[in-house]
Amino acid sequence: MVLTSQRRDVLNRRVRLFVAATITYNVIEAVVALTEGARVSSTALIGFGLDSVIEVSSAAAVAWQFSAKDPEAREKAALRVIAFSFFALAAYVTVESIRALVGFGEARHSTVGIVLAAASLAIMPVLSWAQRRAGRELGSASAVADSKQTLLCTYLSAVLLAGLLVNTLFGWSWADPIAALVIAAIAVREGMNAWKGESCCGPGLTSGVDVIGDDACGCCEH
Repeated sequence: MVLTSQRRDVLNRRVRLFVAATITYNVIEAVVALTEGARVSSTALIGFGLDSVIEVSSAAAVAWQFSAKDPEAREKAALRVIAFSFFALAAYVTVESIRALVGFGEARHSTVGIVLAAASLAIMPVLSWAQRRAGRELGSASAVADSKQTLLCTYLSAVLLAGLLVNTLFGWSWADPIAALVIAAIAVREGMNAWKGESCCGPGLTSGVDVIGDDACGCCEH
């Protein structure tokens, strides 16, 4: 299906709205997580807060792209920022996980952290789904990549929540860093996909030509 200029404008505005919502929530998330993490000496909470900072950079890259009259012209640069954000996230999570496994610091119980992780676990999948749907229809690889970064926050929220709960209930401090290493591997994969996703098969980037074949960026997945 070929997008009309009116529909493309609607989708552009929709992506900007979702990105603004993601940035706003992540700023709040970062402040709460970093403050509480420092208070209770939780490397998991601090890592989660820094992840939120990285996600803001990804969302800001997409916001910058879609603020232009021709968003496609900024597509590649936005994808590079998103890819580097994924790699930075993976590197930090890996380092902090190893530090946690070797016994660096002992986190205390955090009710605030548990509530924050649960809230993110509920909110982030909705934001990710909405942005990915608009990005696929528009044919924007960067919007889809940013939605995957938002979805990754859901996984990190689950890891954080599990780690905080296990630490509170059983005192098993090793569960969180093990799961976080899996998240780091996922982040590396998504970063590589964003780095390679120079274009998308949707009508927004194909000038009305329907593309049939491999969809490297994942825009056309259903």
